[in-house]
Amino acid sequence: MPRARNRVASRQRRKKVLRLAKGYWGSRSKVYTVAKHAVDKGLQYSYRDRRKRKQHFRRLWIARINAGARLNGTTYSRLSSALRKQEIALNRKVLADLAMNEPEIFAQVVQQVHQSDA
Repeated sequence: MPRARNRVASRQRRKKVLRLAKGYWGSRSKVYTVAKHAVDKGLQYSYRDRRKRKQHFRRLWIARINAGARLNGTTYSRLSSALRKQEIALNRKVLADLAMNEPEIFAQVVQQVHQSDA
């Protein structure tokens, strides 16, 4: 009696990898063994970069807040310290958005924080 191989499952597994490799260049999207390596590496990058994205946004927000703070005569460090001392719970994302899109309101926040800090 011949050895039974689960051909359906094997085919599905290969199709899944090739589906994930769709859009890759050349044999990376056509040849199973090459596609498998490309997909594995791509999944590693996507896992890593989902975490990296958070770091990138934090750096962007800090740069924007610092730029807005310097226009108002202070620095990011002093502003964040004053906000913490007064227990004002505005996160970096909100502060960066205010600094970029609502500079007048951001200036009021900075003025309010430093007025009661002094």
